[in-house]
Parts: sequence; structure tokens; C-alpha cells
Amino acid sequence: MNHVAYFRVSTIDQSIESQRAALLAASGVTQFDKEFSDLGISGSTLAASRKGFSELKAYLRKGDTLYVYSIDRLGRDAIDIQMVVRDFLEAGIKVYIVGLGVLDAMAGQIVIAVLAQVASLERTKINERTAAGRKIAKETFQRTGKTHKGKLSLGRPKSFDPKSVIQWRAANSASISATASHFGISTASVKRAASPTAVKPVRSRLVQVVMKDRTPVSKGQLGLF
Repeated sequence: MNHVAYFRVSTIDQSIESQRAALLAASGVTQFDKEFSDLGISGSTLAASRKGFSELKAYLRKGDTLYVYSIDRLGRDAIDIQMVVRDFLEAGIKVYIVGLGVLDAMAGQIVIAVLAQVASLERTKINERTAAGRKIAKETFQRTGKTHKGKLSLGRPKSFDPKSVIQWRAANSASISATASHFGISTASVKRAASPTAVKPVRSRLVQVVMKDRTPVSKGQLGLF
């Protein structure tokens, strides 16, 4: 009988550490026997389509306990969540959720049905808020040339070459804000470009030039001293 944990975060910038700490503290388990996770995977993605979850399902056996931080970590599709939990409970696998404890076969399915609907509604709200934010950003950008958050462009930040940013700023004695405006990037991006680790030094190397007769050209012929 293993204690198995499953974690999911929607973006790769997020960490599962807070979920792990909360699960261990709430459940009283000192250590999980096995952990599975899906990083940067939206809750709208069906459980069966997630690599980490598929591996979890294949690993679990009767008598095991699955630990999940919250119901929306399993997903945000009400029907999918109910099917997943039902399959686990019918297979003799216990499901532990922070704040709810261990769910049994009968009461567990009722609780999951309600919480799954809540998770599904929350997904709808998130989509609505995202759409509203995009609309406001677009309208503000059309009026002022900037988004409502002060960004100089819509969508994802532009990619840039740190070396070009550094060279242009030095050549023009430009401020951080002026450089950001010139390249259409944020001031934070300019600061990152100026950091010592932003531009990796290029190691010089002697390229061996081979002539038609396959004889390497000497340093003198290359003009190297």
C-alpha cells in the first residue's frame, strides 16, 4: 500500500513545492513513496492526455492512496474529473484531498461531483477574465499605443538579442527606458540583457582550412600571428 502524490501546475514558471508541503502537512505523511507531475499543463487538458497522469494511473494498485492538493489539480472538466475519481475508487484506490481527507466509494463520488462542477465553473470564469483582459488591452493599445498595463505591444514579448541591446545602448548612451522603447521590449528585459550571464562569451578558435590537395593552411597563410 503506497502513498502516491500527483501534482499539476498550469505554467512551467510555477512550482509544485507548495503543493507538496501542504499535502505532507495536512495528511501527516512524512514522505511519499512515489510522485507524478504534469508541469505547464492546463487543467482543461483531459487527464488521459497528460503524460504524468497516465504514468500515475498505470502505477497505482488496489490499496494505494492517491494524494492531491485540490480537486482542480486533477483537472477542470467536471465529467472528466468524476470519471477519473470513480475509476480510482472502484479499483480500491483511496483518494486524499487537502481539506476533505480520504474519500470513500459512496460519499466520495457525491463530493467529487459537486467540486468538479465548481472547478469547471472556475475554468469558465478564468476564460472570461482572460478574454476581458485581452479586449481591454487591445482597446487601450489602439487609443494610447500601450496596453492597460503599460506594455508597448500586444501578445507575447518580442524576442531580442541581448548583445544587440547592449551595443545599441552603449553606442547611443541611452537610458534603460529609451533602450526598451527603441527595441519594443520591457525595461526588465533591458536589465536582463545587461546582466553578466546574458551574453555568453564566444571562444575564439583556429579553423583549419583545407586546400584542394588536403594540405592544411599555415597560420602565416591565414594572416594569424
